This record gives sequence, structure tokens and C-alpha cells, in this order.
Amino acid sequence: KLLNIGALAKATGTKVETIRWYERVGLLPAPARTAGNYRTYGESHLGRLSFIRRARDLGFSLEQIRALLDLAEDRERSCEAVDAIAREHLGEVDRKIADLQALRRGLDFLIGQCSHGRVAECRIIEALAPGAG
Repeated sequence: KLLNIGALAKATGTKVETIRWYERVGLLPAPARTAGNYRTYGESHLGRLSFIRRARDLGFSLEQIRALLDLAEDRERSCEAVDAIAREHLGEVDRKIADLQALRRGLDFLIGQCSHGRVAECRIIEALAPGAG
């Protein structure tokens, strides 16, 4: 079954412009064209775009997705390289979580400094002002 770009977008929850961009950067192969020069997408496009969308939802970078797609082409290959990419990404996620936890502690500390007085004495505003440190 062939899909136009709007139907592909709807089926995958991806914006039309994002689909066009994935084509331009080579993540999604160029589709066939109708006599009227409209794009027509097949099941392989739907599967590949769904893969890209799920990987993006999990926070994989475009470079990581490109590598995963290349690896997925060779079904008999060891999945060691796939595992390495996923583990690398997990490390990035763990670092981001640690950064967010530190950010939360900092904000919690600032909020705890609030004496509910006037803005002129506000410790939060003071901490955010240039030269604060």
C-alpha cells in the first residue's frame, strides 16, 4: 500500500517537514514520485520512519540512529555494536539525570532561602543577578 506524505506523517506521528528533512539528510530514502510529482511512500518507508521516530523518542542522536539503521541492514551480524551504541546512550542519559538532580538541589536550596519578604530582599533574584555566584 502506498502512502502520501500526509498519511505517512499521520501514521507515524511525524511532521511533514520532519519527513522531508529526514530525506534530505539521508535517514529516509527518497520516495517514488507520481506522474504529478507527489511523493509516494511504501511499507519500508513506514517501518524505517517508525524506527527513527521511536529512536528519537528515546533520545538517540541522529548519528546514533544512522549507525543503528546501518547495523539493522545486516540481520546476521552480531548485535554487539548495537549494544555499544545503546550503552553509550544510556551513559549520556545517566549524565543528564545527574545534571538535572544537581539543578534540582540548587533550585531547592534557592527556594529554601526565600523569606517571603519583598523582592528587594529576594535571595532568588539576588542569586540570579549578574555577578552572583
